[in-house]
Amino acid sequence: MMEFDPTRPKWQQVADTLRRRIASGEYPPRHLVSEVQLEAEFGVARTTIRKATAALRKDGLIVTTPGMGSFVRDGSHGEDH
Repeated sequence: MMEFDPTRPKWQQVADTLRRRIASGEYPPRHLVSEVQLEAEFGVARTTIRKATAALRKDGLIVTTPGMGSFVRDGSHGEDH
């Protein structure tokens, strides 16, 4: 589990960690971003994970397909899964 900075919302800290993983290639394009796995890894509520992934969606870093999940977006924007 990650140690959180009590002065910042947890969802922002989770989102920042996920952004770094995407930028470094640790999460390559089309990588499934599993809410269940993230919830267990970070030790936070599902709501926190959903806020973090919503921020990544807004930034264009992931796409979400109903019934399939959230995936790291390909480098070419506009290409959905």
